[in-house]
Amino acid sequence: MRKPIDIFLGCLVTSIGVILLKHANIVTGGTAGLSLSVAYLFNLPFAVIFFLVNIPFYIFSVFRMGWKFTLNTVVSVSILTLLTEMDQWLPHFSLPIWIGSILGGFMIGIGLTILFMNGASLGGANILALYLQKRFQFNPGKVNFLFDAVVVLSSIYAVGLVRGLCSILSIAVTAKVISYFKNDIANKSKTAKRNGIFSIKTAKSEAVG
Repeated sequence: MRKPIDIFLGCLVTSIGVILLKHANIVTGGTAGLSLSVAYLFNLPFAVIFFLVNIPFYIFSVFRMGWKFTLNTVVSVSILTLLTEMDQWLPHFSLPIWIGSILGGFMIGIGLTILFMNGASLGGANILALYLQKRFQFNPGKVNFLFDAVVVLSSIYAVGLVRGLCSILSIAVTAKVISYFKNDIANKSKTAKRNGIFSIKTAKSEAVG
């Protein structure tokens, strides 16, 4: 029961970060940033775009990370989509871009860390970051930053140079938070793997007995 609660908490914290960025009129990286850019350009709902953009990454996830991880990711993306949609019922407010970028980036970093520790992600570069960490021990924060930077640089047209720079600051904060917890993420992943192997061995022993 603890894991679903943690995944929901991770989505909730991340959604707060996304909403803060949205009200500061800046973007973030990954599929969330790409979706925000499209939402700004075409005045479309973020939630719908975010869900659709992630579909191709689910296919990669099934083959490289397994059904369980993919299912957790789909659930996480769906929850985040619903939570960010709640923004339309919030009172209108705006944030200074510097405050929005730092606070939003920090909240997204904490939210993603919680999800990573529970074998879930928010699709896109998150999936690739966890795959590269699992396969080659790459730092997930740095991988995320690299791909997020590409998304943010391509979105400068939608938000302008100054807001684009603030967006880069935001993803740098997110990457720093994830990198700070990278060992915890790796240890949690190893523990889950060991527990899975132990459960299989226990099941086999009970079957034999």
